[in-house]
Amino acid sequence: MKLIKRDYYLDKMIRVIDTPDIKVITGVRRSGKSKLLEAFQEYINDNIKNSNIIHINYNLKKFESITSGDSLYEYVEQKYIDEKENFLLIDEIQKCDKFEDTINSFHAEEKFKIYVTGSNAFLLSSDLATLFTGRTFEISIFPFSFKEYMKYYNYDNQYIAFDKYIKDGGMSGSYLYEEIEDKNSYIKEIYETLIIRDIVKKYNIRNKELLNKLSDYLLDNISNITSSTKIEKTLKSNKLKADHKTISKYIEYLCNAFAFYKVRRYDIKGKKYLISQDKYYLSDTSFRLAMLGSKNMDYGRILENIVAIELLRRGYEIYVGTLYNKEIDFVAMKRDEQIYIQVSDNIENKKTLEREISPLLSIRDGYKKMIITKLNHEGYLNNGIEIMDISDWLLEGDMKG
Repeated sequence: MKLIKRDYYLDKMIRVIDTPDIKVITGVRRSGKSKLLEAFQEYINDNIKNSNIIHINYNLKKFESITSGDSLYEYVEQKYIDEKENFLLIDEIQKCDKFEDTINSFHAEEKFKIYVTGSNAFLLSSDLATLFTGRTFEISIFPFSFKEYMKYYNYDNQYIAFDKYIKDGGMSGSYLYEEIEDKNSYIKEIYETLIIRDIVKKYNIRNKELLNKLSDYLLDNISNITSSTKIEKTLKSNKLKADHKTISKYIEYLCNAFAFYKVRRYDIKGKKYLISQDKYYLSDTSFRLAMLGSKNMDYGRILENIVAIELLRRGYEIYVGTLYNKEIDFVAMKRDEQIYIQVSDNIENKKTLEREISPLLSIRDGYKKMIITKLNHEGYLNNGIEIMDISDWLLEGDMKG
């Protein structure tokens, strides 16, 4: 498989080399965590001459004998070299029983620079503080961005490339398949086997039908405001028993597995978060096409999903804005920066443009306001609001590669 450097994530790993944290790489299955760890090993070999790398990949058969905390400790200790910089890189660490005790011990000894990856459902962001007694530094990895997609295929025209990216998505393992049916089969297997199965196993879920129906509902309603109560009514109308508490719990599991990302609503005028009704975005829109097919392909919602994940990839906190009963797709915040963003598939129609621009004009503060859409040409300003083609926006960013 063709490999490209994922410099944005690699730079993050390099920046924290000398911190005492346990570095944890998280993200949805098959998003490239293992390849990133290999790229980091290559960087160490090329740039840190006095290094000793202990790399354990639990996907490989040769490591199947060290699947307990005690055997892991013994193996690593034997590989330790005094007076060298010792790096401990462990891939799929959840396959080692009681790994947390051993990692905590290594961290306390201060002899290793520790980097680990794990299965999305078994090494969760919410679990890190309880698993590891030492401080953790989380590096969240996403499927291929549009910029990485362009680099992979060496496309020159981003407008043509983006039309392909909408269908292909960012799960780079699917790029090896030429036929769309084969691509979708690969992606569907990831979703069904490596996401849903992991959730069922971790949480010992008995009502698998409910989980699958709920998953289908969220897949079909990306970028739509929803609530567990609304979902409960929909499922009951389809003769499926469910209560909103169980639904909320299962949604949390899907988000924990990095299949979906929950985005809360934010009252712009009152500067407060609203507790009911959220939006859910897929980690990669290719999952929706593979699981549900091309029916009900609302490209406006697909574009909104792509923008949401790109904002998260760039390190923004994102919210759905509300102002005078109008919705702003995203309020994106990062340190002192704040951006208001509307996303639309097409604004050639005057009424559509007015509908998208009106909520932005209602905001009286001085923060940046923009509409991201499909123009297929350079952007422009309208009443001080930047209107930009989505492919141009995805390629500009502050990510290096």
